[in-house]
Amino acid sequence: MGDFSAKVERENIFKPTIGNESLHQDSNDNGVRIVNFATSKNLVVKNTMFPHRNIHKCTWTFLDGKNHNQIDHVLIDRRWRSSILDAQSFRGADCDTDHYLVVAKVGERWAVSKQAVQKFDGERFNLRKLNDVEVRKEYQIEITNALENLSDDKDKNRAWKNIKESNKTSAKKSLGLHELKQHKPWFDEECLCFLYQRKKAKMLWVQVPSQSSVDNLYSVRHEARIHFRNKKKAHLKVKLRNLRLTVRSKY
Repeated sequence: MGDFSAKVERENIFKPTIGNESLHQDSNDNGVRIVNFATSKNLVVKNTMFPHRNIHKCTWTFLDGKNHNQIDHVLIDRRWRSSILDAQSFRGADCDTDHYLVVAKVGERWAVSKQAVQKFDGERFNLRKLNDVEVRKEYQIEITNALENLSDDKDKNRAWKNIKESNKTSAKKSLGLHELKQHKPWFDEECLCFLYQRKKAKMLWVQVPSQSSVDNLYSVRHEARIHFRNKKKAHLKVKLRNLRLTVRSKY
C-alpha cells in the first residue's frame, strides 16, 4: 500500500484521539485522514500522547539531518489505551531502514487461574521420524515388547506410571530427542561483523549528519545486504545438493 507519511497537529479538536504531544504544529492531508480513521474505528494514536524530547518523537529525518518528521504511529483500541505505558523512537536501533524504530511499552493485567499451571520440563521426542515407515515399525515393535513385559499391577497409579515410562523409553530409543533448530544457520561471525559495521555507520550518521556519512551508510547497507543474500543463497544451494544426493541414493 505504500507509506502514508501522516503528520498530525496539536489541535484541541483532535486532542481526545492524538493527545497534545505531537511533534508537528500543522497536519498534512494524510494526518487528517489518520485522525478520521482512528475516530471512526474507536482508536487512539498513543505515541503522540507522551511528553518526550523532539529527538525521541521524530521517526524519520531528511538526509540533511535538519528536518524531522513524526510519520510512524502506534494505534490502539480506545478501550485498551491505558495498556500503552510509553512510546518513543530510538535512533540508534539498526533496522536497515531510514526510519527510526518506534517502541511501545505495554502493560496489561491478566486473569490468573487458581489452578497452578505446570510447566513442561520433560524430554521432547523427534516425532517427525514417525513419517518414516521403517522407524514407525521399529517404534511399534519396541512399544509392543515393552508393554508385554509389564506385569499386572492392581494399583492404577503405579500401573499408569509404568506404562508412561515404557512409552518414554521406547520413544527415546527409536525416535531420539528433538533438537532445537537454529533460526538462521547461515548467519556466522562474518555476517555479525557486517551487522556491526552497519550499526556503526548508522550511529555515525545520527551523530554527524552529513552527505559523507549518508553515502557511507548507504554503501555499508548495500554491502551488508549483498553479503547476507549471498550467504543465504549458498546455504540453500548446499541444502538442495544434499537433498538431490539423498533422493538419488533412495531411488
